[in-house]
Amino acid sequence: MGARVAVMGGSLGGLTAALVLRDSGCEVDVYERSSAPLRDRGAGIVLHPATVRYLVERGVRDSGEIGVAARVLRYLGPDGEVASEQPCRYRFTSYYALYEDLLACFDAERYHLAREVTGFDAGEEGVAVRLGDDARAQADLLVCADGVRSSARARLLPDVEPAYAGYVGWRGALRESELGCAAFDALGGAITYHVLANSHVLTYPIPGVDGGVTDERMLNWLWYCNVPDGEPLDGLLTDREGVRRSASVPPGHVQERHLASLRADAAARLPGPLAEVVAATDHPFVQTVFDVEVPRMAFGRVCLIGDAAFALRPHVAAGTAKAAEDGWRLADAMAACGHDVLAALRRWEPGQLALGRSALGRTRDAGERSQFRSTWRVGDPLPFGLYRQGDSALD
Repeated sequence: MGARVAVMGGSLGGLTAALVLRDSGCEVDVYERSSAPLRDRGAGIVLHPATVRYLVERGVRDSGEIGVAARVLRYLGPDGEVASEQPCRYRFTSYYALYEDLLACFDAERYHLAREVTGFDAGEEGVAVRLGDDARAQADLLVCADGVRSSARARLLPDVEPAYAGYVGWRGALRESELGCAAFDALGGAITYHVLANSHVLTYPIPGVDGGVTDERMLNWLWYCNVPDGEPLDGLLTDREGVRRSASVPPGHVQERHLASLRADAAARLPGPLAEVVAATDHPFVQTVFDVEVPRMAFGRVCLIGDAAFALRPHVAAGTAKAAEDGWRLADAMAACGHDVLAALRRWEPGQLALGRSALGRTRDAGERSQFRSTWRVGDPLPFGLYRQGDSALD
């Protein structure tokens, strides 16, 4: 019998880790605090070979069946004209489409909804995991995949906190069929950027709400805007009920005054096709951009993966890929060490720390170039990549 593994957090990183550890011979349970399957976690995702590796290698889907392809990288000028265009090989999906595929591969009876991990005690022989319903679980290894606001990280590394990058991402999605003809011609089927002073906006296609990649495709958009820390950020993150959210305000909860300001700014500052997209989106939402960097990822029989360890700014499109890679490398180490947890974590940690630091450095540089130095130029190649720029290309 392999090691008993408890995974804290059932999103994409936790699910991938659970799948590859299970396939390596471990006995794995996932504990997810949400009472229902996860949806609407950020809308669009740029795919990377590491992100789709499990689905492709296990024969669940061919890489060409996952998500929506974009074969053109396009920059729009101020009047909506094409300022630059070049071929590319990217694929995009929605959070839920990828989550559904991974979840279907895992054992339903071992994916525990409404079972929040509230604490843990790790010793030489194992980890005692405490759950929110006063239940207990025993494991040989606890994998903490509980995201940017990780309670596990707060317990293990209380001095490490998310650092606000100085800007937020406005996001939204709408059906391509809702676009006017001119906007569809300008944006359809491409990854499209518009660069302006201390800001940038992009769009790309993603599957429809039911996973469709043809008639019901969606257009996902992001607009990065600088917002000073303190009162301006606090006001933006205060929802319609007066609750100050910690990191994001989801669709339908952003105050109307902020939505009105967003739409007015879009009309005044963005090319016509992009302003139309923002105006036509029913429920835009906002996410704060953070950096998280940890000095350690392994703590005896406990480890941090994904955003719980290194949270990357979105510009290199590698956050989901890095979380998946953490899981794959952990499964490799467990197999190589005969499921000796302590030896496996010693083997695994140095490489993942190096990867996290490298990716974080590149995404910080991309954010500084676009939002503060304004040195991101029309026609520049995209910084997408996990280990290096360009390794996100698919097909």
